[in-house]
Amino acid sequence: MSTKIRLSRHGKKGYAFYHIVVADSRAPRDGRFIEKLGTYNPNTHPATVELNFESALKWIGVGAQPTDTARSILSKEGVMYRHHLNGGVKKGAFTEEVAEQKFAKWMADKQAKNAAAKSAMEAAKAKTAKERLEAETKVKEAKAAALAAKLAEAAKAAEAAAAEAAEETAAGENAETQAETEAAAE
Repeated sequence: MSTKIRLSRHGKKGYAFYHIVVADSRAPRDGRFIEKLGTYNPNTHPATVELNFESALKWIGVGAQPTDTARSILSKEGVMYRHHLNGGVKKGAFTEEVAEQKFAKWMADKQAKNAAAKSAMEAAKAKTAKERLEAETKVKEAKAAALAAKLAEAAKAAEAAAAEAAEETAAGENAETQAETEAAAE
């Protein structure tokens, strides 16, 4: 029986969530499996992987063949590298302690790289938020200036209308008084 380490799809349409499983190669994709090794969620950023490291290493050691995607996931988690180091120990190229040191160094480098990438991503996110806020502030100030100019024009127009109305009223009163004086003069 040939065994495969592969992904079993779960979740709803458009929002896939996968279980990493060891299954007989003849079993259907989402069908019967031998053991569940972990989960893989590509919907988060970065993708979330929960993996039983020792169990995955055991299955790789006994000859289970990972699919391309499963191999990528196992490589990123260090299972494939640890299997490679175990092969070197079996051949006598180096001791178990050296293999442990190499693996610990690789994991520390990987974690530092991930932390740097995460901080760079957060810095970029903060920078875009700041730029967006500045652009929004500029638009807000432009709108406020336009509104103030419009209100100033409206106030000037109201003053002009009031002055014109006062002139018309004064002219109307002058015309009435002239008419009265002319009528009185006749």
